[in-house]
Amino acid sequence: MALYTQEERSRRDASPWTVVQGVLAPLQFLVFLASLVLVLRYLATGEGFAAATTSVVVKTVLLYTIMVTGSIWERAVFGRYLFAPAFFWEDVVSMLVLALHSAYVVSLLLGALAPRAQMALALAAYGSYVVNAAQFVFKLRAARLEARDAPQDGANSVAAGLPT
Repeated sequence: MALYTQEERSRRDASPWTVVQGVLAPLQFLVFLASLVLVLRYLATGEGFAAATTSVVVKTVLLYTIMVTGSIWERAVFGRYLFAPAFFWEDVVSMLVLALHSAYVVSLLLGALAPRAQMALALAAYGSYVVNAAQFVFKLRAARLEARDAPQDGANSVAAGLPT
């Protein structure tokens, strides 16, 4: 079964949200890598809690941004904000990613967890993010292969968006 119908592919290629997703996804990944280093450094040495905390918050803000813009992208392409059949499981895992990141922020704001436990929660959130990012990379590859094999109508074949 094709990931996109011809109409969906045309809407995807025409949507400015495709470009937004294409910029935000790698930016979020770079922030994730930097933050992961800071979190692991804190857990290993006990130093740099403020830097690690700031990095997780920045990563979470980017996550919310990509989730909102990804929902807009999904609406523009598939006619629904979330759980379009082509991205159903990616959206399901995205909800887990969002829940874990949100739990981190809530624990930070309420002081509900000790610093090491907060960082452990951040690592759990990051683990779910890695799974979700892999899902979207797989879909991106599938979309590129599909576009390569699909008859071209002159439309620009932009890569699929990466909502998380």
